[in-house]
Amino acid sequence: MLWMALGGFTLSAMNALMRQLTGELPPTFAQCMRYVFGLAVMLPFLVKQGFQHYKPNHLKGHLLRGFFHAAALTLFFLALPKIPLTDTTAIMFTQPLFVMVGAALILREVVSRDRWLAALFGFAGVGLVLLPHIQAETGNWSMVMLAASPLFAASFLINKALTRHDRPEVIVLWQNITVTAYMIPIALPYWVSPDDRQWLLLACCGLLGTAAHVFMTRGFALADISVLQPLRFLDLLWASLFGFLMFAALPSNSAILGGVIIVSATLWIAHREKRK
Repeated sequence: MLWMALGGFTLSAMNALMRQLTGELPPTFAQCMRYVFGLAVMLPFLVKQGFQHYKPNHLKGHLLRGFFHAAALTLFFLALPKIPLTDTTAIMFTQPLFVMVGAALILREVVSRDRWLAALFGFAGVGLVLLPHIQAETGNWSMVMLAASPLFAASFLINKALTRHDRPEVIVLWQNITVTAYMIPIALPYWVSPDDRQWLLLACCGLLGTAAHVFMTRGFALADISVLQPLRFLDLLWASLFGFLMFAALPSNSAILGGVIIVSATLWIAHREKRK
């Protein structure tokens, strides 16, 4: 569970930087370059250890996972600069429900009542955060963001299945390869020349994003994906923190109450799983 919590923190830091960048650069270009730099982070390891060390055992699964992830990211980054960071994270908290349904139906995991209850309580907390902020000017973009959620869930489910065949570093490398390949044709029409600061931030996003996916994939390899999903609700706290530090955005009273419910649900499921 620690790997998943660490991955959520790192991913929230990256999303905060990307929200800044997608307000300055075309979103599809920024997204593509984030994965180009993510691939660059992995290249020294590939050169040192050789391609054979990173050869996948289930290439079709990696190609399919990359397609779902690229589609989800396209929707996500198009909407990211249009809505508040806390709202973005709250909408993405619908993922655990999609993932838990998929884990039960596709991966045949036994999803306990405790896990369902923790997810539902967390989802209620998300509702408290999100509903007051869906306004006319941002409502459509909120729906675009919401459409990315089941696509991300499909990507994570395939990721979990791939851990049965490949090591976490192999999965993350091929995620960077496939998403970059899918995104280049979409990003080419919007190609721009970032300044030095923007290049640095894009490189930081590549590093943070790759690290986050390594952490989460290690978590997927160690536990059922349905066990780990309630921990994603902690991301709302990280998003509120980075939103305040980077954009001086204070969480509302409903966000604070929703955060309390989310943390309570997370701690409860962690306690129940530990007892087992």
